[in-house]
Amino acid sequence: MARIKSILDEARQIERAVTLIHLGARLQVLESETDLSYERLLRLYKEVAGRSPSKGQLPFSTDWFMTWQPNIHASLFVNIHEYLNKASAMDEIDAVIKAYQLYLEQTQSLAIEPLLSVTRAWRLVKFIDNGMLTLTPCKKCGGHFVTHPHEISRQYVCGLCNPPARAGKGRTGTAPVH
Repeated sequence: MARIKSILDEARQIERAVTLIHLGARLQVLESETDLSYERLLRLYKEVAGRSPSKGQLPFSTDWFMTWQPNIHASLFVNIHEYLNKASAMDEIDAVIKAYQLYLEQTQSLAIEPLLSVTRAWRLVKFIDNGMLTLTPCKKCGGHFVTHPHEISRQYVCGLCNPPARAGKGRTGTAPVH
């Protein structure tokens, strides 16, 4: 019985890794979220993606999430993630995967380019879990947006209600698609 449980657990780990690879996750995410060895993940990555994984460090700054368009995308993702956490009981990484898939569906349905990679989405959840970022309601629309924890929450106005002066200014004068 223990052997069957072990085989099923390993199959779940492989399935999770394959899903993350298909979504474009970096190898460090796979290492952190599965119990599979580095060598096994590397072979799996090459087999699934058809190439070696990207090298280099993962993004670590919270600043990227504070810029105008990335903040809107990050906020959309986090709100989906928060809803999934409240509405269902799933492992944290499975909630990240599902929320990211739903985020991609939303951006596709709106015909906008997704700015958030699955690796950044995963890192965003870690930042929120560690208190480095939080969700703050906008005083105008009531939507919840990613902010630094020291943001003055009663006065916060989101980037949708108060876009930057150059927002939507393209060469043709139309709003950008991403």
